[in-house]
Amino acid sequence: MSLRQLCVFFTLAWMALGSASAATEQTAASDDWTQVVRNSPYWVSQGVYSNVLAIRGWVLRESGYCADTDRHVLFDMRGQFLAWISDGSDRDETQTRLNDTRQALFNDNRTDTWLPGKTGQTGYPFALACDQPHVNLDEAVARYLGTLPSERIWGAWDDLSFASSDQPKALHDALTYVVKTRQNRLDLPEELPLYLAGQILIESGGQARAHSVANARGILQLSPSALSDCRIKPRNYWHRLAQIDCALRLMNQNARNLEPAFAKRFGHLPEAKRQRLFTLLLIQAYHGGAGRVQALLTDDILSRPAAYFAEHHDRFTAGDIAFGMVFHNLGRDRLGLASLYYVADVQLATEALCRSPRLNTTDFCAWK
Repeated sequence: MSLRQLCVFFTLAWMALGSASAATEQTAASDDWTQVVRNSPYWVSQGVYSNVLAIRGWVLRESGYCADTDRHVLFDMRGQFLAWISDGSDRDETQTRLNDTRQALFNDNRTDTWLPGKTGQTGYPFALACDQPHVNLDEAVARYLGTLPSERIWGAWDDLSFASSDQPKALHDALTYVVKTRQNRLDLPEELPLYLAGQILIESGGQARAHSVANARGILQLSPSALSDCRIKPRNYWHRLAQIDCALRLMNQNARNLEPAFAKRFGHLPEAKRQRLFTLLLIQAYHGGAGRVQALLTDDILSRPAAYFAEHHDRFTAGDIAFGMVFHNLGRDRLGLASLYYVADVQLATEALCRSPRLNTTDFCAWK
């Protein structure tokens, strides 16, 4: 199973979502968790991007409140940390501890509602397990930068020819080579290559033979159908140049499909902010599908948050807007908190790359 799919599985297994009203001291009046979303004003998305980055950073680095992985952290609709618990001896005991903590937070006026979680029903405040599969960023960065000679690569694919057997180079050099070679046929945001590098780290840790139970393969965890669309034969499914080339093609196609609706909705944003938002939505589309992201821009109901953020964009960062468009539609479409975690993890991976001495001062990280 790929890192991405494992994270989604464990996220869903331990997720806690809630209800929006608090008619009694014990629980919210409704046990429908989607009401906590429906009754949330759009302004609650202010700061949500940086807040979720902080929480996901604890998981990826096994630091902060996740320094002990046998814990859960609880947070509110804005992604703000509220509390943590030590896990119980089994899932039921952990759920009891989570619910006790939720009620205590409500009683202490630290949240205006709470909803107990149980099998088949999520609760509020949200909860995230510290103990879930995740990439080791230090190892992934070292692998991507070719710190060890054994991690360096060379080869040929289609009309691409990279490095040589006697002078192999880092995976990073391969990515920049493919991007430069294909730049005349690509119409992507300038910062997209940096985020694609981050996706390599999150999708596979840079491991060439990564293979999920869903049959996604390679450094960018491409499905057989996607690889087939790129006219890659099975014997080359794990070829790293082919994977990068294919991912860029898919990203470019997603960009073409999303651009008209995106420009209509957010074309008036300042250039840098517009490009950052579009990049984040392309990452979201890679993870959850371009059709679902397009619906957030065009569907009569799903696009309501986007319309609000477009009108009041000066109050929100690009990350807040990208996250808010998904959050305020939770329960309506298949994009969910796991999708937001994916984008957050990719952002954290790009930041880890750009802290490395090799990339810190390069043009590649100019967009960090």
